[in-house]
Amino acid sequence: MTSSLVLHGGGGPRTVQGIADHLAPTTDVILPTLPGWNGTERPASITDVSHLAQLYLDLLAERDLSDVLVIGSSLGGWIAAEMAARDGSRIGKLVLIDAVGITVPAEPIRDFFALDPRGVAEYAWHDSERYYVDPATIPEPQQAIQRANMATMRAIAGEMHDPALSGRLSGVKTPTLVIWGESDRIVTPEYGRAYAGLIPDARFHVVAQAGHLPQLEQPAATLALIDNFRAE
Repeated sequence: MTSSLVLHGGGGPRTVQGIADHLAPTTDVILPTLPGWNGTERPASITDVSHLAQLYLDLLAERDLSDVLVIGSSLGGWIAAEMAARDGSRIGKLVLIDAVGITVPAEPIRDFFALDPRGVAEYAWHDSERYYVDPATIPEPQQAIQRANMATMRAIAGEMHDPALSGRLSGVKTPTLVIWGESDRIVTPEYGRAYAGLIPDARFHVVAQAGHLPQLEQPAATLALIDNFRAE
């Protein structure tokens, strides 16, 4: 059976669980919790995205996996892109979903850390009213986990981009699918289009009526794109 590595963003593994569940019948899915998320330990040696990328490249090597489908959402997309730029020899195909990580001067990344919950709903979702969560309704233990997740993301990802990544993506030989929510205002579709343009063998698809997490707002459309890409 082939293998897939699915990498989550700031929202944690739940944001990509649907993708993992969809792939599970036909591929051996690896769905790690990034170090420092959901109460897990972050080793002192992991201080940025490049360290996370190397961590998962080492994992593929340790398990002697090849032709792996690597899927990353948001921050997970940045990690996946960094993996392919470093060493794509074990990656068969790459899927980036509303990934951060590059610098596009005309399309700056929204300062996610400066947004309050209402702002997150407005900028990250197509249907902001449906996905807005009043903090008062969240139990304190869950709020503490969310705060810790955001602190970890700030420590590892900083301003959510690496100025050097754009120049290294031209060396990526892996066939790549870049999926973007049309209503994403954290990183806009034009940012995504620029991302795809930096990778030689990449195609770009917009998902209608979806924001930063199209796999949650429009799962059927997002999974269909992934399935068609896998089947090629």
